[in-house]
Amino acid sequence: MNESSVVLDGTSGAGGAGAREMTVAAAFAGMRRVVPVVFRAGCPDCRSSFELAASALRLAIGATSKTTFYSFTCPDCGAAVRKPAGERIVELLTGGGVRTLRLHPTV
Repeated sequence: MNESSVVLDGTSGAGGAGAREMTVAAAFAGMRRVVPVVFRAGCPDCRSSFELAASALRLAIGATSKTTFYSFTCPDCGAAVRKPAGERIVELLTGGGVRTLRLHPTV
């Protein structure tokens, strides 16, 4: 094992002098827990409000703001919902891991 290698389970590796060992706890010290992103949404049909995971949303980016939208299925009534997505919504959804479809070619 070379000097830059690390054994995460704390056991000694096959390396000789200069090999470093590290416990799992030490390797992950200082890392923050990743919290899943959820989005608040509402259904215009049944007027229900709820939270959706990124996997439940789809973002379609069109050539204009009129053809850019996000969609989801209402978990309460099953309605297919489609809402316009301005620049800020596009930024939030893409940053949160929502799958994106480009409806126009990029230049």
